[in-house]
Amino acid sequence: MFCPECGNHVAEGSASCPRCGAPAGGAAPRPASAPPVSSGTAMPGFSFDAARLSQADRIAGAATVVLLVSLFLPWFTASAGLFGSTSESGMTAHNYLWLVFLLCVGIIAFLVLGAGLTQLPLQLPLPRETILLVATGLNLLIVLLAFFVRPDGFGLITISWAFGAFISLIAAIAACVPLAMPVLRAQSGR
Repeated sequence: MFCPECGNHVAEGSASCPRCGAPAGGAAPRPASAPPVSSGTAMPGFSFDAARLSQADRIAGAATVVLLVSLFLPWFTASAGLFGSTSESGMTAHNYLWLVFLLCVGIIAFLVLGAGLTQLPLQLPLPRETILLVATGLNLLIVLLAFFVRPDGFGLITISWAFGAFISLIAAIAACVPLAMPVLRAQSGR
């Protein structure tokens, strides 16, 4: 069932929409036909209201912001004995982390739009929770890959981890887990 106010997926038997708080008694299955026809009324303006975001959305959003920042922190430190040491961010060590950067910007924009509009201007092909779970899951997979593919040292140069890699990994996990928990609970039958 879907909320008649915001279009959010509402679980069977819920008293209200977890996203906007509208009573779920009027929730109805989303029609499989084309997007709703405009009745001539103007789309409501953008008005940011964090109450439209679920707790999982808020956690995922905050963790995504931390992940975005941590991409530019030192991930690796290279030391060459008496010659000193230098560090590299994840973005300079792994160019494919730009995908994570773009996904983070998209996730943040999607959440801001969800909190600012009572109804999105277009019909989404999947429930918004699924879209967020896929995006944060992709981020987690790419960060895991980058975390375990550490550049090799050579000669006297040794490469070690720096704090940015750990912060990125923790943030990617923290962004994905709250969105994945309802799916895991539903599969286990709880």
